[in-house]
Amino acid sequence: MNGFDAYQIAAGNTAIYPSKGTGNAEALAYVALGLAGEAGEIANKVKKILRDNDGIVTPEVRAQLREEVGDVQWYIARFASELDASLSDIADDNISKLYSRQQRGVLHGSGDTR
Repeated sequence: MNGFDAYQIAAGNTAIYPSKGTGNAEALAYVALGLAGEAGEIANKVKKILRDNDGIVTPEVRAQLREEVGDVQWYIARFASELDASLSDIADDNISKLYSRQQRGVLHGSGDTR
């Protein structure tokens, strides 16, 4: 078992939400909304770096961002679990897709099926 999968199991041990583990629309919606909310918190903190700190990323802000990334990671782990997929398989599939795009010269551009 790798670190991704161990984390995914540990995240599941702390999960409490409607329809947890069923993979149904309610569970997926709950986790997707949580993921969007945490990603929004990251975006808001970065916005404030630009607005309030003249673009300077202080050690304190780095620590806050790191904590928020951890929250995003938790929701990603739970979303994967609701899909009955392992984080390691998702990571492997994603890097294979990216390498394929790189080899074909289509990393740039848009579209899911490049």
